Amino acid sequence: MKKRAFDVVVICAAAVVWVPVVALSALAVLVLSGRPIFYRSRRWVGPGTAIEMVKLRVMVPDANKVVAPVEAGRFLNTPPDSPLYTPIGRLLDRLGLNEIPQFVHVLRGEMSIVGARPLTQVVRDALSEQHGDIDSRWVTPAGLTGLPQLIGRHGIDDHQRLALESAYSLRTATAPSLRLDFMILFHTVLITFGLRKPMSYEKAMRLAEPRPRRLHAPELATQRYAAPAAEADVA
Repeated sequence: MKKRAFDVVVICAAAVVWVPVVALSALAVLVLSGRPIFYRSRRWVGPGTAIEMVKLRVMVPDANKVVAPVEAGRFLNTPPDSPLYTPIGRLLDRLGLNEIPQFVHVLRGEMSIVGARPLTQVVRDALSEQHGDIDSRWVTPAGLTGLPQLIGRHGIDDHQRLALESAYSLRTATAPSLRLDFMILFHTVLITFGLRKPMSYEKAMRLAEPRPRRLHAPELATQRYAAPAAEADVA
């Protein structure tokens, strides 16, 4: 419930910024790249849930019909220098502005701001074939950003990406932390705009580790002065 409230509050508070940005970006796509302005694709956002997700179009029409090379990884990230990108699309993709229309899905409750990224059917099948059951990454709702985005989509392999997303999902399901979601969102913005260097895999993974519980004075006293455990009788 707190995570859902966090999503709604952040998106509504930031609407004064992201709504004009989406409008200007859409106009740029229309003028410089033509129609269609938006790209719609059916994506899995949970173990048994798929939605028609919308983004700003950043590639040439029907780019989804081009088979990506296996070297790109099972997540099939298109290299930033791919000729499939339109000039304006390459800029929007680098800044992550093409993803902002997904805020609509967050407001509908279909996604979250932070979580494992949605997958197309082809990518989901490929990942399942290689890594087995991948649904553990969706214990919590799919999201716009997450721990892998703090490293960079070209800085980790599929196994590391799945490990990070599963670690975040497990942490959020067992010990929800709005502080963690805020940190991931904050660092995503800084890294995207070049104000902070991407993290290492190890550092991103550490973020998903539960923080040690701070003991209060009575608990500290109990631990400090507790009677030593009796020795085992080995006679």
